Amino acid sequence: MKKFLVIGNPIEHSLSPNLHNYWIKKNNLNAIYGKLETYENDLPELCKSVKRGELDGLNVTVPFKNSIIPFLDKLTTEAEKTQSVNTIYLKDEMVIGHNTDIEGFELAIKHIKYDVSQKKVLLLGAGGVSPSIIFALNNMKAKRIFISNRTRSKAENLKKIFSEIEIVEWGALPDLDMIINATSLGLKNDEKINLEYSKIGSNKFFYDVIYNPSQTNFLKSGKDTGNKTENGMKMFLYQAQASFKIWNKITPEVNDKILKLLY
Repeated sequence: MKKFLVIGNPIEHSLSPNLHNYWIKKNNLNAIYGKLETYENDLPELCKSVKRGELDGLNVTVPFKNSIIPFLDKLTTEAEKTQSVNTIYLKDEMVIGHNTDIEGFELAIKHIKYDVSQKKVLLLGAGGVSPSIIFALNNMKAKRIFISNRTRSKAENLKKIFSEIEIVEWGALPDLDMIINATSLGLKNDEKINLEYSKIGSNKFFYDVIYNPSQTNFLKSGKDTGNKTENGMKMFLYQAQASFKIWNKITPEVNDKILKLLY
């Protein structure tokens, strides 16, 4: 039996097991997918388990997408460029780190028919998934990418990788077409991002990478001020689809039935 895990901390909110186990059953595979609350000192052993064939694949979520890299044998181009890994697998006896978040974000935006080209985008947060979103925004020809992080030094570290991004102070609102929450603020229902939403105006696009809860306070504020909103569910689905394909050589279906299953 194949064994897969999603690792992170916190991990209880993850819907990855629900999704992957649905696809496993649908495709009659002899496999199981679980989740594991993980700590920094667990990372070397988890990678060794993949090397030994005890685990057939790992998904990696916050806060380990970068810190797991030293324990891998090789990175794909996407993972190397972003220094972010969310999918791990064994190939030619090497433990490979890959990034399917880029593909997941791009497909999610295309699915809702939003055209990023020539748009000005403010990205909130400089950790976890942020490098993948910047990579994808560049692929989609965004005009300008602003980044804001509560700890400015993290944004400055990201600028070393992506020199084209422009750092703005936390809470500052440049002229924008799209605003993305890539922080974890919103995983808990009482968490709010303190911005002057009225200054953003209307007819902009609010995107939150969080998918559970389905409407964060960030999205609610965007909706209340007359803006288009979208949560991270489709990004989650498409990045998971890409991981599943790598591990099982099958492209599973993404459809409305799956959205109902997860919600």
